Amino acid sequence: MHPSLALIEFDSIAAGIEAGDAMAKKAPIARIVAGTVQPGKYLMLVSGEVADVEESLAAGLAVGASAVLDHVYLPGVHPHVVDAIAMQRRTQPVDALGVVEARTVAAAIAAADAGVKGAAVNLLEVRLADGLGGHGLVFFDGLVADVEAAVQIGTDAIAGGAALIHAVVIPQLHPEMAANLLGDTRWKAHAHEVN
Repeated sequence: MHPSLALIEFDSIAAGIEAGDAMAKKAPIARIVAGTVQPGKYLMLVSGEVADVEESLAAGLAVGASAVLDHVYLPGVHPHVVDAIAMQRRTQPVDALGVVEARTVAAAIAAADAGVKGAAVNLLEVRLADGLGGHGLVFFDGLVADVEAAVQIGTDAIAGGAALIHAVVIPQLHPEMAANLLGDTRWKAHAHEVN
């Protein structure tokens, strides 16, 4: 992954596609990932060199202005955030679990990046939009004090708006809860265990 990442979250799929095209045409972007997410939103993620990503982001914000729900720009994105966006899980909860729930994908990414940069924690998972009503979830794990710091730093990073839904730190997560979270955080992944 490249040193800079930007994501724009649009509340219109058509407007998102139009703005995404403008972003792709504006600067030589190394990586473009785009697509629809629930509920009827469009995400456009670009990465590359800092100046190129800045130009691309500015073009997307200008063209899609009326449909921009949220955006995030990380000129020095942490590699664990990139892994988490790519749905690579890192570890299981050690001593404590921190969860940050955000109203937007962009806010969840911002909280994850700030938290993992500001404290000695791992990102267990970052879940984005689909199956969450468009929300984002960030799971930190590590020692209690470190997780507390990461959650505080992450929530501070998104506190400027109404993006934060809830944040918690759970020390010594029950082993069965840890096992459920380790496999998959979605209900449907565990529903068969009811029988």
